Amino acid sequence: MNRTLKLGVAYHGNRILRHVEEDMTDIVKHHMNTVVHMYTHNDMERHPNVMKDIFSISEDLGLEVWVDNWGIDCGPGDKSHFTALHPEAKMVFKDGTPAPLKPCFNHPAFRSFTKEWVDAVRDAGGKILFWDEPVFAAGKDHGDACFCPVCQKLFEEQYNHSMTDATEAELHDFRIWSCTDYFRFATDYAHQFGMTNTGCVIVSSKPGFGNDLSEALIKLPNFDNVGCDPYWATPKNPDISAKEIYDKVYTKAKRIIDSDRALGKDHNLWLQGHAIPKGREHELWIAANAMYDAGARTILTWSFRGGEPNDYRCECCEMAWDITGQIMAALQNKYFNDTVEEIRKNNLIDFNNKI
Repeated sequence: MNRTLKLGVAYHGNRILRHVEEDMTDIVKHHMNTVVHMYTHNDMERHPNVMKDIFSISEDLGLEVWVDNWGIDCGPGDKSHFTALHPEAKMVFKDGTPAPLKPCFNHPAFRSFTKEWVDAVRDAGGKILFWDEPVFAAGKDHGDACFCPVCQKLFEEQYNHSMTDATEAELHDFRIWSCTDYFRFATDYAHQFGMTNTGCVIVSSKPGFGNDLSEALIKLPNFDNVGCDPYWATPKNPDISAKEIYDKVYTKAKRIIDSDRALGKDHNLWLQGHAIPKGREHELWIAANAMYDAGARTILTWSFRGGEPNDYRCECCEMAWDITGQIMAALQNKYFNDTVEEIRKNNLIDFNNKI
């Protein structure tokens, strides 16, 4: 289990190396030691050597590199070309309509493509994979997908009756199994090359798919680190109070950290660094402290410079990015002070022994 403090940020949208080096230097100056780079389907086809250079530039500056499967399964992130090349591998809704972009976790073609992606990351020098927010395609009912022929056959083998006659509880359990079995396959494959598997799940304060999935993924032998992103600033809660922010973030963070630690796994928590309205940048401090108080020692932010290159950017990116750097410095100081205090408390050093 990781005993160090990891602070980092997601970086995407740029493949020009001189700007990459400048931005990685900026990340270091903002008191971070980790960067999460995207590796899209487009990168596989057009930028494999550039991505290798980007990973090297980052590591040469002292940053630990995580590699995100951004859009590889068509969500979140940039769109993959996979379903255009393999339309037979699309998820299918209950009414027989194929999901526009989302591939089926169980389809052999998608699993073969996943191996190709892992191989590409490995060839570029990637060592730590980040499996980002696995979800099912959402139709009229979020439980619609997937009813493709592959899933129907697997379901019947497990439940001895047709998916069309399934209860909601059975469909829920089958979706959890499908997603978990996919990541068992993916993490086992990456592990054989010595790669570390990390990931993030969308969890809720209420029982549901994300919470059940996170618990299942933590139990996988080669899923080394499972986290969540307890974002709070959304259009649904424009007037959220400081206490509500702290409680929301603390509760979700502690739940997943405790589950990880119970099985000897690491964790990662994501600080919202995008879509922050003007004048609410101070909320970053509240959320970051809630994470740390819950026991988080791997805290990352989405994304670089307040999400500046994206439509979901903060309203005042410069302000948000500056405050993020201040927070990371404060967390470093807090961590080192806590570490020294723990050493003293446990008498691991004899301060009366003079050299």
